[in-house]
Amino acid sequence: MILISLTHREEDLHSCTPLALFKKLLVLTVATEETDGFLRFMQAANYFNYNVTVLGMGEAWKGGDVGRSIGGGQKIRLLKEAMEALADQEDLVVLSVDSYDLIFAGGPEEILRKFQQENHKVLFAAEGLIWPDKQLADKYPSVRSGKRYLNSGGIIGYAPYINKLVSQWNLHDNDDDQLFYTKIYLDPLQRETLNMTLDHKCQIFQNLNGAVDEVLLKFGTDRVRVRNTVYDTLPVVVHGNGNTKMYLNYLANYVPNAWNYEHGCSHCDDNVVDLSQLKVNSCPCVCLVGVFIEQPTPFLPEFFQRLLTLDYPKDKLRLFVHNSEVYHEKHIQAFWEENRDVFNSFMVVGPEENLSQGEARNMGMDVCRKDATCEYYFSIDSDVMLNNRQTLKLLIEQNRKIIGPLVTRHGKLWSNFWGALSLDGYYARSEDYVDIVQRKRMGVWNIPYMAHVYLVKGSVLRNELKERKYFVLEKLDPDMAFCRNARELGVFMYITNRHDFGRLISTANYNISHYNSDLWQIFENPVDWKEKYINQNYTRIFTENYLEEPCPDVFWFPVLSEKACDELVEEMEHYGSWSGGKHEDKRISGGYETVPTDDIHMKQIGFDKEWLHFIREFISPVTLKVFSGYYTKGYAVMNFVVKYTPGRQAYLRPHHDSSTFTINIALNNKDTDFQGGGCRFHRYNCSIESPRKGWSFMHPGRLTHLHEGLPTTNGTRYIAVSFIDP
Repeated sequence: MILISLTHREEDLHSCTPLALFKKLLVLTVATEETDGFLRFMQAANYFNYNVTVLGMGEAWKGGDVGRSIGGGQKIRLLKEAMEALADQEDLVVLSVDSYDLIFAGGPEEILRKFQQENHKVLFAAEGLIWPDKQLADKYPSVRSGKRYLNSGGIIGYAPYINKLVSQWNLHDNDDDQLFYTKIYLDPLQRETLNMTLDHKCQIFQNLNGAVDEVLLKFGTDRVRVRNTVYDTLPVVVHGNGNTKMYLNYLANYVPNAWNYEHGCSHCDDNVVDLSQLKVNSCPCVCLVGVFIEQPTPFLPEFFQRLLTLDYPKDKLRLFVHNSEVYHEKHIQAFWEENRDVFNSFMVVGPEENLSQGEARNMGMDVCRKDATCEYYFSIDSDVMLNNRQTLKLLIEQNRKIIGPLVTRHGKLWSNFWGALSLDGYYARSEDYVDIVQRKRMGVWNIPYMAHVYLVKGSVLRNELKERKYFVLEKLDPDMAFCRNARELGVFMYITNRHDFGRLISTANYNISHYNSDLWQIFENPVDWKEKYINQNYTRIFTENYLEEPCPDVFWFPVLSEKACDELVEEMEHYGSWSGGKHEDKRISGGYETVPTDDIHMKQIGFDKEWLHFIREFISPVTLKVFSGYYTKGYAVMNFVVKYTPGRQAYLRPHHDSSTFTINIALNNKDTDFQGGGCRFHRYNCSIESPRKGWSFMHPGRLTHLHEGLPTTNGTRYIAVSFIDP
């Protein structure tokens, strides 16, 4: 037996405590296997230098399902056996606690001081709810203030008295431990003989069942405490009994020293895997990437390209794709044809298999589970846009059984995790949810629910999660079913926001009736829309003055990507009803066009709202830069794509536009797609004959800038035109 060390001082200890008060303290706990909860318990115990003896490790658990019903007698039997050797140590204080759902918030010297102040030989934890026999409630001694009922998850007492207590056990392993202790405590003679009492005001023990609203986190300089606000106490032992284990997980994200405001995350680098130190031949390890396309999803080709750019050896990556949407078969086919030899293996399960989402996710996990060489399973839904090439390596390095990267929907608090659950198992907002989502608190967080993207160790699939059907449970959706199963098995799930990993895109209003449906996503997914459709040099207009003035007050700048140009042309040709360049035009007010073009209006393809938003977001800022002092309304009635061909309409005669200013965006390449073309401004005798694809002219529309469209001599030329602020 060893004496406790005095390396940690209690926060609320204001006076020096004589060393004579401190006796020997031994912590006895029962754990038959090293669960995540047990490892967390030991981490806290080691932090405070507790002397811990673990009972029953490796022994089969026969104590019943104590989470749902009576049981736990095996714990008393093991404690009884251990106490036989300690029965005569009068100066030894024994602390018997659970381990899977319990953490320490303070050190052994604090426990001993508080125990001595109680002036009893045996002290039980107390709670406000009675279990397991409610009929015994009236037999409990009345208390003027505090919790009335015994909880067996925490017991502290002198060794001879603890021995006398547990030596009375003669029942079975699956009998109820709390009922056993309760009956002894309710016997007035035994209560007096053993000098027993309860920790009525949570000085030492805080049971969370029925008391979640009583506690809050108290942040200190070096560590974090749990404070009971009803009794104004700082409990040392925090027990997530009953259905409060998720709340204990939340508290343990901070207590005792996991995270605080001064130092941030203290344990994030504990037990990490340093991939750079592993042998080249053994790691990076084989990883199966499970891709799930369960609904029409915008920007799917870009999703696959991001997978391709992950910084991870492709010969170590295997791909499993489940696609339930016929619409996306063309995207998968194109990616497969181009990259089928890039990955270690490539398996696609299509809509013809008619699998439910839960069945598909079970299948993906099973592919890894059955392959002994599969060391990691990386599940990712098609609505996740990873912008961090290191994502897979960063998750592996954290060395957790299940861990996901934080991804959020742009500009919203919507993310891929829940910080808490409601009583019916659905979303509830934890106190720290917003700070985690906004990365004001950065770390690795134990959470009750995650979805969309996460990494699971292959060894976990073959051990703790070996049953294979975790995504199908009652009426729950697959992700909720998986998380509930993981929680019930005691497997912790983590989310990390230590890095910026990417975002979630919205699929809710994705209309796939268009030829290029992503073009319409400017409202729902503005970041992805900009990345795909705005010229990569656009921002240089403002940072480097990256634009030209080829003619007086005619400005030329990059705005659309080549992809945007191509898809806009494809959309128009798919629609196909070109006006033919006729004067009679029922599409416009008055029905007559003085200077007609062969065109299709944005409104005809249902793209007018999106195009006007594009003008306000990407054209208006340029307008203010080049026409200083003019604040455009960003409004236009005439928005259209013009088609010039020698056989239909090759040029446009001199004219003024019905606008304050006009934009004219080239949608294809001169000399590649067509010859000739361009624009001549008469007042300045200035011509622009080499339009660049994706670049826009911007010029005044009325009075000064009479202009004409120069003849297209070969091929087909496309331009997008808007008469802005008419």
